[in-house]
Amino acid sequence: MRNCAKVAQNNCLFRACKFCCGCYQRPINQFLGGRASLCSVHNNDKKGKNKSKKKDKERSNGKDVAKLEESIPTTDKYKLITSTAKVVLVGIGADEQMAGYGRHRTTYNRGGYEALRKELAMEKSRLWTRNLGRDDRCISFHGKEARFPFLDEDVVAFLNSLDVLQLCDMSRPQGEGDKMILRLVAKNIGVKQCSGLVKRAIQFGSRIAKVSDTQRFGSSSKVSGNANHKG
Repeated sequence: MRNCAKVAQNNCLFRACKFCCGCYQRPINQFLGGRASLCSVHNNDKKGKNKSKKKDKERSNGKDVAKLEESIPTTDKYKLITSTAKVVLVGIGADEQMAGYGRHRTTYNRGGYEALRKELAMEKSRLWTRNLGRDDRCISFHGKEARFPFLDEDVVAFLNSLDVLQLCDMSRPQGEGDKMILRLVAKNIGVKQCSGLVKRAIQFGSRIAKVSDTQRFGSSSKVSGNANHKG
């Protein structure tokens, strides 16, 4: 920091002494909601790591974790990993604003871009009540905090300033035309491999939804929207 007379560490991420390095990291840690340990030089102290681990254990329910560990077989291939992250980045809002769902292509096929504009406007208006409350409860249950990059005020304002033709191109196939603007940004910053993946929800991509419905109702075709969940 300015006017600091202490010797800076060459390998420090911020090219600073230990005290100044901590000052630089403090606002970042406050934003993330936990200890980020950004600098490999000054965050490599065992005392700090032990304190962090102790706090993590106190915040988590030890009995529930123990039960979970017993229920999951641990082998060389499958190992139970407990994340110490306090903040989870959630991608909600990207599909609703940039036409990323399969139903958006169906809407376009039925009524063109005008119908798609109305569909996106409707989905954005209900996002706060339909999705955010549910996701916040699920994430908070596990002792984490959610951050929503695609719902940042500046991001939302920018996307609202664009026409749907600048957000997507439904004449292109899946994995290209849907969320086209986001895919182009990803390619531009070097994230090329996943920028062409077709959208698929994890519950369907992993087939867990079908397995769960079959176990509880006998078949996925017997599931209704008002069905009660039985643990």
